[in-house]
Amino acid sequence: MAEHPAYPVGLRLTGRKVVVLGGGQVAQRRLPALIAAGGDILLVSPTATPSVEAMVEAGELTWEKRPYAEGDLADAWYALIATSDTEANTLASAEAERHRVWCVRSDDADAATAWTPATGTSEGVTIAVLTSDAKGRDPRHTAAIRDAVVEGLRDGTLVAPHHRTRTPGVALVGGGPGDPDLITVRGRRLLAEADVVITDHLGPRDLLAELPQSVEVIDAAKLPYGRFMAQEAINDALIEHARKGRSVVRLKGGDPFVYGRGMEEVQALAEAGIPCTVVPGISSSISVPGAAGIPVTHRGVAHEFTVVSGHIAPDDERSLVDWQALARLTGTLVILMGVGTIGKVAETLIAHGKSPDTPVALVQEGTTAAQRRVDATLATVAETVVAEEIKPPAVIVIGEVVTVGPNPSK
Repeated sequence: MAEHPAYPVGLRLTGRKVVVLGGGQVAQRRLPALIAAGGDILLVSPTATPSVEAMVEAGELTWEKRPYAEGDLADAWYALIATSDTEANTLASAEAERHRVWCVRSDDADAATAWTPATGTSEGVTIAVLTSDAKGRDPRHTAAIRDAVVEGLRDGTLVAPHHRTRTPGVALVGGGPGDPDLITVRGRRLLAEADVVITDHLGPRDLLAELPQSVEVIDAAKLPYGRFMAQEAINDALIEHARKGRSVVRLKGGDPFVYGRGMEEVQALAEAGIPCTVVPGISSSISVPGAAGIPVTHRGVAHEFTVVSGHIAPDDERSLVDWQALARLTGTLVILMGVGTIGKVAETLIAHGKSPDTPVALVQEGTTAAQRRVDATLATVAETVVAEEIKPPAVIVIGEVVTVGPNPSK
């Protein structure tokens, strides 16, 4: 067997039985990849490391607390033998041979029918390095080659060109209000050409599922340290990936410049000397009311509409909104990010002269399959939000336009 090289192959283990014998350090290192591959994992071992026990407690595998027994490998597709009992390893390896189960042995590579390569990932590509024969097996050498390839791909010193048109720099793309069909044609094209996508939680998630596996998707909502530092982390990530020669799309919900902090990112990129393309998006301030049958303007009813951020309450000293002036307007008032403050907003508008009977519509998850519209008035909106369990994201429309069209929720 040693005279012939091993045949490299990628195993698709999703839902297929994988048996791991031994719960020590070898199993601890190998189990995460087997779990990620979707294997139906059975661990057979009298003991396990705390890390392995945590995987069991998380429901990622089944653990039978006992030594190996004949028949454990029946119906298995793949086996990892990693116990400290050489005799048990030999018996299990023989059983695997009889059942034609590909088997890795941590104690005796020559006796195994499969070897585990040194693996790493970069931009959705798995790098696997495997020694060609048993005599020349040198795990440290293969790991070093793996590390060099992965690091080279990550820092740009090893270039693997994409066979498609690339857009250099960063594209700041407005993804629209949520429905994936409402992104612009240009935005969708740039997204298809991206190497890296840094997305907000309000971006059209369905579009991400269409991306090739080679595209790295970064959830900006999970970047660390709170709001201000998170924005700095997003800026840094945009700059870092662009400098590595990658085509980067910053995917935002709605429009990048409507409460999207898009200009902060444009400024950071400009200071770093990185070109940035801005692709406007359909703002939820007009599209979500429209999807719910509400025109923000209508002849004879409203000649203007005003869009306000409600993330800061009117009585907060940080508020930059002239609520007294807004109360005097006769047009439409659209409030974004206002679910948590709508009670204070309504109270303030009424205090400054707005009629308590002014119609209000709350549109949750607008343009998506989960869209829901609930109507109220300024006097009742606070209690309605609680009673109807309105949750963000929701667009709030205040004004007579709420009553103009048919209400699909009725």
